[in-house]
Amino acid sequence: MQKPARARILDAAHALMLSVGLARATTKAIAKEAGCSEAALYKHFASKEELFVTVLKERLPRLTPLLQELSKDPTERTVEENLVRIAYEAALFYEQSFPIAASLYAETQLKSRHETAMREMGTGPHMPIIGLDAYLRAEQTAGRIRDDADTHAAASLLLGACAQRAFAYDAAGPYPPPPAERFARDLVRTLLTGIS
Repeated sequence: MQKPARARILDAAHALMLSVGLARATTKAIAKEAGCSEAALYKHFASKEELFVTVLKERLPRLTPLLQELSKDPTERTVEENLVRIAYEAALFYEQSFPIAASLYAETQLKSRHETAMREMGTGPHMPIIGLDAYLRAEQTAGRIRDDADTHAAASLLLGACAQRAFAYDAAGPYPPPPAERFARDLVRTLLTGIS
């Protein structure tokens, strides 16, 4: 039995965006790969940017839902356990999203159009920082991190390091990235020295 059109479109978009990058994954090519018309694609997604955001939300590690869940009830686990979960998911998210989005930086007009669309949809690369900052403020309120800790700076440091892991290492070469689990654990221990 064939998958529904929406699922086929997301599968095709994810595969093409990974293999040729966001800039070169056209809606026409995505529709062809999904076995549907371009008109059918636009019945499910208003724009290529909406399709990209949906791929990030539904086909990559689920960073945003984790942040939302933890900012509502942070106290089920320790701060360290929560931050390790966040850093692990973030490291995988950036590792998988970097090849998709990197092509945007080569085409300034496409990048500008993409950024405008992201703003109109109320999303963008700053949203995980906002989500992590909200979680850290909830921990601050619960008394589990210092009152004077700069939660926004801590969120920026943790997520920036996770993004840098995806960018700075050569996965196939002599300097592969550290395994995500070890990286997350070591990163969080270092960060907690400053905020706990």
